Amino acid sequence: MGSGRRARVRDVHDLAMGMPHVERVPGSQDRPVYQVGRRSFVFFRNPRPDAVDPETGERYADVIVFWVASEADKEALVADERTPFFTTPHFDGHPSVLLRESRIGELSYDELAEIVQDAWLARASPRRAKAWLEAHGL
Repeated sequence: MGSGRRARVRDVHDLAMGMPHVERVPGSQDRPVYQVGRRSFVFFRNPRPDAVDPETGERYADVIVFWVASEADKEALVADERTPFFTTPHFDGHPSVLLRESRIGELSYDELAEIVQDAWLARASPRRAKAWLEAHGL
């Protein structure tokens, strides 16, 4: 996938806050949640029993959730073995993909930017999404 420098966790924060009308709110255990119009589009998840290391059984403490536009988009990202995205049964029917912070470097900055922008577009109001797309010639 893509080109450019490798993505970093700090980029998630910077990219999310770089989108218009975004607010960072504290989630449970003060893990950040990024919202547009009070609708989450990226959040850093607490360790949960559905996302565990298959060898040790320990809960992943570094999961980031990104909204996607559709179930088809989710399936495409999760099914593509070139990406580090995954899901769990807890997210069945939920338009989002998961990514471990420890694997973020498998994405380029450009790929991560596209994921964050698409997450924002999936959750922004139609008016805001249209204005952003027009401003970016898309």
